Order: sequence, then structure tokens, then C-alpha cells
Amino acid sequence: MRIAVLAETDKSEPRVAATPETVKKFIGLGADVVVEARAGAAAGFADSDYAAAGATIADNAAAALTGADVALRVRRPSAAELPGARSNLAVIAIMDPFGAGAQLADLAKSGAIAFAMELMPRITRAQTMDVLSSQANLAGYRAVIDAMAEYGRSFPMMMTAAGTVPAARVFIMGVGVAGLQAIATARRMGAIVTATDVRPATKEQVESLGAKFLAVENEEFQQAQTAGGYAKEMSPEYQKAQAELVASHIAKQDIVITTALIPGRPAPKLISAEMVRSMRPGSVIVDLAAERGGNCELTQPGETVVVDGVKILGALNLAGRMASTASSLYAKNLLAFVETLVSKDTKQLAINWEDELVKATALTRDGAVVDERFK
Repeated sequence: MRIAVLAETDKSEPRVAATPETVKKFIGLGADVVVEARAGAAAGFADSDYAAAGATIADNAAAALTGADVALRVRRPSAAELPGARSNLAVIAIMDPFGAGAQLADLAKSGAIAFAMELMPRITRAQTMDVLSSQANLAGYRAVIDAMAEYGRSFPMMMTAAGTVPAARVFIMGVGVAGLQAIATARRMGAIVTATDVRPATKEQVESLGAKFLAVENEEFQQAQTAGGYAKEMSPEYQKAQAELVASHIAKQDIVITTALIPGRPAPKLISAEMVRSMRPGSVIVDLAAERGGNCELTQPGETVVVDGVKILGALNLAGRMASTASSLYAKNLLAFVETLVSKDTKQLAINWEDELVKATALTRDGAVVDERFK
């Protein structure tokens, strides 16, 4: 079995799909590993590190893909970025399939078997493969660090001879993995933290981290979670009531971090322009949903804008801002998944199409898009 580790073609993506550590483990599985030259450079992994781990270094993608059974990437490659690939090449990446029907169709026509790591089911067996959690955890941490860098005041309360400096007030909107890490990080930095989410199960999690929970806790709130653990889209009536509660709260906050996303849909708008203008100058909003349009009405993806003295950070790929750590975690997610695709007896790729992990993540097969959601 031959595994190709491909470089990212998007210059804004510094992460890499394998590290020298996971290369060694792939080789231990019986695989030959070929790494495209400089694939890990932006994440701090030199070609010599991969070579020392036992990988072969290829000059380009075409050379890396020659004879490959599996190709690993961070972001979805286009069919054109798989030159010379054999039919039934297993391409494993963060595929971002929603709204990418044409690109998926092209991948299918190329003969690739595309697996979307972000569609991994949230079950006990797949915890080590959960790329959404591994990357969101880092994004939540980084959001607080970036907010601190932009906020011109102290985070913790300070008692000094010249007077007392009050603690920063931080509000986290959306308590998934990123939100929980943001709460924990802000608390460690000494801030006064509140958080909100439409899922009732998050209340206990928020309070266990020492933060205060804020939500309209009516009957709809009690039913606001899917079987998979994601937030449901709330009714207009609930959204209005929650918005009124949040509006009065945001006006008193120094930093707001938003993390709310619904798979396959634009990010819900949680912060209006009026709410932004109610905050005092010097306040900071970090919008982790900027790639999907943003949770804040005034977010500009990839930019920092200032409105009446309030900074709004349209953060993109925050996990990528910690490329080495993010790559290490992502590479381990991929390793754990690839292990399930390899026969322990023959050491060859042996995809079990009845495996629930394969069923959940496979997008293309035999020249066609096979996931009903994306046909």
C-alpha cells in the first residue's frame, strides 16, 4: 500500500495532513509513504524530518501520486490537483461538501473515492478521528488569545497601589468544542465569563467551567438538540426572545466570541449592528463563523473592521494559526481512520463498505457521488 501526502495549494492553508510521527506509524502498518516536497514546511516540518521518519520525498503531486492507493490532504483537492492518480484512489481530507456539488462530481469522474473527515459520526469508536473537535478546540483557544491581543485592557482583576483594575467580561456564544475551550481559556486568564447556547445539555458544561449560563430556558429550549448532538435551528419566536436577552447582555461585555454554526447552512446571525454599537469603544468581537458568513451582521470574513470603536475580527482558519499543533492533531485523526481501512492480514487497503464510518464519510465511489445529501 502506498500513501501520498500532498501539499496544500491554497496559500492561506499552512497545515499538513501528516507529520513525521504519523509517517512512522503508517510505515508500521506496512505502507510506503511519499510526501510531496515542502508539504509540511509552513507547519514547521522539514522534508528532512519526513525522510528521517522513512518517507520518500517527491518533487511534485504527480510524482507523489504515482501508484498511490491513498492520498491525504487538509482541504479538498480538485480533480486537476490529482494528476496521474489511479482509479479508486482513496482521497481523505476535510471536503467541505456543502454547496460543492460540481467539485464533488468532478472528483467522482476522476475515479477518486472521496472521504470527508468532517462527516465522521460522533460515536465513541470515532472519537480519535473527530477532526471537527480537534481543530475547533484549537480555534476556541486561539480566539481568546487574539481577543486579548486586540483588547487594550487587562484580562484579570488587578489590585494595585494605584487602584483596582476590573476583570474583563467575556461572553461566549455557542458552546460546542470551540466555545468550551474559549470559556476555559478565558477563565484561566482571569476573565468573568458568561456563555449561551440553545442546547440544554451545555448549561451544566458551562457551569462546570466556572462560567455563568445565559439563555431563554423555555420548552423549545429543552428540545433544541439533535440526536447527533448538534443544535437545531430555532423558531423565529425563540430567536427573537433570545436576541432580546442577549442584546441587553452584550452591551455590558468587553469581549464577545461567537462560534455558532449549523452544518450545511449559513451561520446564524446572532449579533446585530445595533448590538455592536451598544458596546463600549475598545470592545472586541471574534467571529469564528466568519467562513460561513459570520454570526455578526457586520463581520467581514478575513478582515478586522472597527465600528464605533468596537473591533470585529472576521477570523479565518484560526486552527491554522497554530499550524504545527493543528497538523499534529489532524494527522492523528487521519491515521486513526486509515487504520480502519487497512487489512491487518494483507497490509493492503481494504475498504469495508458496510462499516458505519465508511458509510458516513464516503462521498464518491465508482465514478459517482454516493452520499444522498450531495448528489
